[in-house]
Amino acid sequence: MEKPAGRREWLGLAVLVLPTLLVAMDMTSLFLALPQLSADLGATSTEQLWITDSYGFVVAGFVITMGTLGDRIGRRRLLLAGGGAFGLLSIVAAFSTSPEMLIVVRGALGIAGATLMPSTLALITNMFRDEKQRGTAISVWATCQFAGGAAGPVFAGFLLQHFTWGSVFLVAVPAVAVLLVAGPFLLPEFRAPASGRPDFPGVALSLAAVLLIVFGLKQLPTGSPVLPVAAIATGAALGTVFVRRQLTTASPLLDLRLFRNRPFTAVLVALVFAGVAMAGVGLLVTQYLQSVLGHSPLVSALLFAPMGLGVAAGTMTAPSLTRRLTPATAIAGGLAVSAAGSLLLACTGGLGPIMVGITLLALGTGPLFALGIGLVLGSVPPERAGSAASMADTGNYLGGSLGLALIGLTASAVYHAAFPAGTTLAADVTRPEVADQAKQAFTGALNVTGVIAAVLFTGLALLVTTMRRTETATPEPAMAG
Repeated sequence: MEKPAGRREWLGLAVLVLPTLLVAMDMTSLFLALPQLSADLGATSTEQLWITDSYGFVVAGFVITMGTLGDRIGRRRLLLAGGGAFGLLSIVAAFSTSPEMLIVVRGALGIAGATLMPSTLALITNMFRDEKQRGTAISVWATCQFAGGAAGPVFAGFLLQHFTWGSVFLVAVPAVAVLLVAGPFLLPEFRAPASGRPDFPGVALSLAAVLLIVFGLKQLPTGSPVLPVAAIATGAALGTVFVRRQLTTASPLLDLRLFRNRPFTAVLVALVFAGVAMAGVGLLVTQYLQSVLGHSPLVSALLFAPMGLGVAAGTMTAPSLTRRLTPATAIAGGLAVSAAGSLLLACTGGLGPIMVGITLLALGTGPLFALGIGLVLGSVPPERAGSAASMADTGNYLGGSLGLALIGLTASAVYHAAFPAGTTLAADVTRPEVADQAKQAFTGALNVTGVIAAVLFTGLALLVTTMRRTETATPEPAMAG
């Protein structure tokens, strides 16, 4: 029986959630600051797109490399180095003097941010060896991640009422300072035993494949599909080469044989497609709140907060569900709740049903993020925890990018089919003679998005139920690696 964690481990968890909050808030808080900083720096529409996208784009590309790097050089060392870089770069970003400078700094922040997420998750597996305590710790971690994402725009709105746009970057500095001071005393160091030379060709292939695919998915809705489709195809081809290399090299960057484990594979697939559904719904609902219902960006951020808070509540309650249910049953049941919330979006319009729908949708995903990530980490030996955590993070980023691209394109097609004379929703609602038609057409697009999300969540619930057979047939020592 594993020794239960003590006071030091729980204090260490409090330190670990700080970088989790940083990454989540940095992904969302910039949206409200964008108009102010664009006016100040004179950013074009294309530059605005890269200012918002460069951070997540680079995080997605580097997270696999950083997860494996932490396993090799030490997870605490990588976390502290990445945290320090994140703090310094946040100061530089706050005082950027041109759009080009901010784009470059945001990309560098993405590299630093990529060190934080897999390192925190991997260290949790080292600190909490008792299965129940580890589940609770992962739930706290996931809660902070999604609460930070929900609070980011709200907090940014408060700062922008009193300070300049650079303040949304400077909030990271105190949290980084706490991490750097307390981390060496409260966090253990862990590195995997020597396992051969680093797979540098694998690093290059993984970076190129993920960056090209994410770039293509993000650019797909913005104009001509030729370049995005070419990028996705090239990324997929490089990804195929990467997979073949990982299956044959003596020291792989990622142990792809883990996909033979049914719970591991089912959870990663669920993380990707849950990300698709949530990103697509988020995109449509935020536009609906502002352009159809006419709320300001700050009020829209407050009204949209239940989506992030719903996930946070679901992750916190997930461990208690396992007292009566298996993890697979709890995850599948939660996804069924998400499907029910999606159906509300599919059948109705108006603020009330939308609020209830996104809350139920988000609440139901909580067990997936809390218990599912626990299953992923519990399916690998401790020395591969960073690599497994990076797979989970990459699945989330790819799912989000895929949702924004494909559901965004689908919604646009539905909107223009219902309102052929329309251009964009934001422009059409400013024309009194066609505003009502535009709002009705966009409500129809939101309804279609709800149907897509309901289908995805229902399919994922059925997929995850296949884990029950594995959980029953496989003894716990095998699950632990």
